[in-house]
Amino acid sequence: MTLTQGLFITIEGTEGMGKSTVIASLSEFLKEKGFDYLLTREPGGTEIAEKIRQVILAHYDETMQAETELLLYFAGRLQHVQTVVLPAKSAGKIVISDRFTDASFAYQGGGRQIPVEKIRLLEQHFINDLQPDLTLLLDAPIEVGLNRIASRGEKDRIEIENIAFFERVRESYHQRAREYPNRFRLIDAGGSVEEVQEKVHHIFNEFFSK
Repeated sequence: MTLTQGLFITIEGTEGMGKSTVIASLSEFLKEKGFDYLLTREPGGTEIAEKIRQVILAHYDETMQAETELLLYFAGRLQHVQTVVLPAKSAGKIVISDRFTDASFAYQGGGRQIPVEKIRLLEQHFINDLQPDLTLLLDAPIEVGLNRIASRGEKDRIEIENIAFFERVRESYHQRAREYPNRFRLIDAGGSVEEVQEKVHHIFNEFFSK
């Protein structure tokens, strides 16, 4: 089934919220419904943006400046939007992205404490204020997520941040959800995989029944 204009749906949340599991479940859901869809991620989603992802997440002897990190995210995002998101939407596909601009407001705005006005300027000038049609925000106490990722092996440059950083990220996500209540759906990610999947499927059934 191909939509006339396509849809852009994003999955957000702090570390260890189960975004990958939810996206895999959504893939099966959309396949069963017969929708034409595309799975992608940020940072990444294109050959160039994946290289930028490697630069962002790698460890360095020097400290990466907060603004450098922000600009790298938006460089990858611009490439992602123009190369993947907009063409797929124009073709009538449902684009499911693991993170988008809300993550910059949460991680660089809340976590790094960069003024949101700077992030809004980049959003306006480089991606033309593109907003998702629906955003699922997976949420649970920070300790829950960090405990889940403790056994993953070596952590990337973002994952090694302290709890205070992630608490600011989480609160910024909540602020975004309050600011855009029409597109955000807050999901308690503290339960079992089956419980979270059931909530996600309920939201999707409701969304597509409109």
